[in-house]
Amino acid sequence: MELFALLALIFILIGIPIIAKNKREEDRKQYYQTEYALQTQNSYEQVISNEGLWGEFLIYKVLESLEQPRKFLFNLYLPKWNGGTTELDIVLLHESGIYVFESKNYGGWIFGSEKQQYWTQTLPAGRGQSQRYRFYNPILQNSGHLDRLYQILRPLRFLGGPPPYHSFIVFSDRCTLKQVPLKSGTHHILHLYELFSAVQEQATKSGARLTATEIEMLYEQLEPYTHVNDAIKMAHIEDIRLKYR
Repeated sequence: MELFALLALIFILIGIPIIAKNKREEDRKQYYQTEYALQTQNSYEQVISNEGLWGEFLIYKVLESLEQPRKFLFNLYLPKWNGGTTELDIVLLHESGIYVFESKNYGGWIFGSEKQQYWTQTLPAGRGQSQRYRFYNPILQNSGHLDRLYQILRPLRFLGGPPPYHSFIVFSDRCTLKQVPLKSGTHHILHLYELFSAVQEQATKSGARLTATEIEMLYEQLEPYTHVNDAIKMAHIEDIRLKYR
C-alpha cells in the first residue's frame, strides 16, 4: 500500500503540471483563432498578463456566440474636437443596433452615483484597513464615446432610419457594486456574468434595425479607427493621465 501511495503521489506531482501545460497550450491555440486576436494582433501573453486587455477579451468571449449578422470592433480611437482621441473598448454592430462596451475589470467594492465625476474602488489592505482608488465616472465616459461615435456616423443613411445606440458598462465578477445605479438612460451597468442575457434582452426589445449590408457598411466606416500608430496611442494615454491625475 505504501508503494502504491508513493507511485500515486509521483503521478500526481508529474501529471498535474503536464495537464496544466497542455491546457494552457490549448487555450493559447484557441485564442489565436478568435476575432479578437485576429483584429487586435495582441499576443496571448499580452492579454493574460494585462487586466484591461483580459477584461476586453472576456467581454468578447461572452458575446462571440451571438447569431450573425454581427461584427465586432476593438479599441477604436475616435478623433475629438480638441484634436485628441477617445478610445472605445469594444463596439458591436448588430441587427438590433450599435452597442458600445466599456470594460471595467476591477475587483473590490465599487461606489458611485450617476452624476459624480469620479467613482471609487475600495480594496482590502489587511488588518481591517482598505485602499481607495478613484476612476472617472464610466457613465460620463461612455456618454462621450457614444456622442463621438454618433457624430462620425451621422452622415450615413439607413433604410429603417438611424439605428439605436446601446451602452453597456461591464464590471468584473470579482467586484461588488455598492450604491451604483444599474440603469441610467441608455446605459446598463452590470457584471460580466449578466452580459449575454442583458444584450439578448436588449436585442429582442429593439428588434431588427440594421441589415447585413448596413452592418458591413458601418464596419468599413469604423474599422480604420482601430489602426492607429503608436504616437496617437501614447498621446491618448498622456492626455488621460493629465486629465484624471
